[in-house]
Parts: sequence; C-alpha cells; structure tokens
Amino acid sequence: MVQTAAFLRSLERRDSLSDDEIRTISELPSRPAVFTAGEDIVVEGSRLKESCLVTSGFAARSQSLRSGERQITAVHVPGDFVDLHSMLLKVMDHSVVALGPCKVAFVPHEAIRVVTETSPHLARMFWLSTVIDGAIQRTWITCLGRRSAEQHLAHLICELYVRLEVAGAASDFIFEFPVTQAQLGDVLGLSVVHVNRKLQELRAAGLVEWRDGKVKIRDFERLAQMSEFDPTYLSLRRESR
Repeated sequence: MVQTAAFLRSLERRDSLSDDEIRTISELPSRPAVFTAGEDIVVEGSRLKESCLVTSGFAARSQSLRSGERQITAVHVPGDFVDLHSMLLKVMDHSVVALGPCKVAFVPHEAIRVVTETSPHLARMFWLSTVIDGAIQRTWITCLGRRSAEQHLAHLICELYVRLEVAGAASDFIFEFPVTQAQLGDVLGLSVVHVNRKLQELRAAGLVEWRDGKVKIRDFERLAQMSEFDPTYLSLRRESR
C-alpha cells in the first residue's frame, strides 16, 4: 500500500475523483524506501521497472557534466510521481537525487499499466501529471534564460510554496526547504556567492526570510509581482479532464 494522501490532494485539486478511483490509487502496490541528502534515488542510464512517488521530503532531477558540475532540472515535492514517464522511456536520461531526508514509494510499472488500461480517467490524470512536469520545465527554461537571478529565485520560492500548499505540506506562507546554497545554485545556475547575495537582497527588501531550512514569505503579492509569477502553468483549476 502506498502513501497517497499528497498525490490524491494534487489530483483532486485539478479534477474530481470517484470513490473507486481513490481506492484504486490507494491500493497501488509499492515498495517504500528512505534516502539521505545527496543519495541517488534513480541512476542515470538505468532501466526501470518502477516509478517513484515522493511521500516526504524533496527530490530533484539532475544531469551532470564530465567536469562534475551539474544542473538540477526539476524539484519534486510530496505527491509528485518523479519518473512516471520512465514507464515509456525505459532508459533514464537523468538522475533523481534526494535533496534532503526523503521518503519515496516505488510503484511497479505493471501496476500503473493496469490502472491506465482499466480506468481511462485515471490514465488521463497520470498523463496530466507528466504534462504539468513539462509546463514547469518550460517555465524554468524561461527563468534561466530571461529572468534576472533575483527574479528567478523569487519565482522559484513562489512556485514551491504553491505546490507544497496543494500537497498539504505548507501553509501561512511558510514551508520547509532544507537545501544548501550549493544545491540552490545547481537549480538556479548560479555560484554559491551569487545565491547568497540574492537571498540577502530578498531579505533586505522585506520579501523573504530563509533560516535553518525554513522559508517564510513576508509579502507573497510583492514577490509574485516582482518575479512575474503566474501559476497558470501549474493547472490548478478544478475541472473535468
């Protein structure tokens, strides 16, 4: 049995689920696992027979260069099926790493395949989750290429809060995000020094407090306006899909 509360919250924020559909998701077979900060959850180049659902903590997709430098291409929160797409890709073109203490549930591809073949609506909802992943990726590319470093950081904070609030893991504009400045630099494509400077600027502007892995947004509206954050790409409207 997989811990599905956050995943179900995410789905039900976007569409209605029947009791049978909720039961189907809740009864998915799974293999629980716990990872420490920096530990690989999925290794690049591996062939997978399971997909990984984050149940607690944070995971990240990343790609590394021969020089040892890496780029984090996605951050995943509780309720995210990190590599649902691996059922079709077969061979992973990136790694998945724990950003801190992280609990996951590995769900067999065969079980997911049965769900998609017997429940067309749940198949669409699984598809929606990968579509939203793609929308987030496009937005991150825009942030990397066209927003200032300060805007990029502010946009990331806004996005993470909204996604965590949907998952039931954040409220009152406060959330846990226990990452190092080096990890944050791998997300933003910045040096540690540059990350620190931008954090100080947001703090000095009275927008954000970030201490001991806890983020407090002091003025969400100003932060969203400054970073041009528009949550449309997260598809949070509840409607028939």
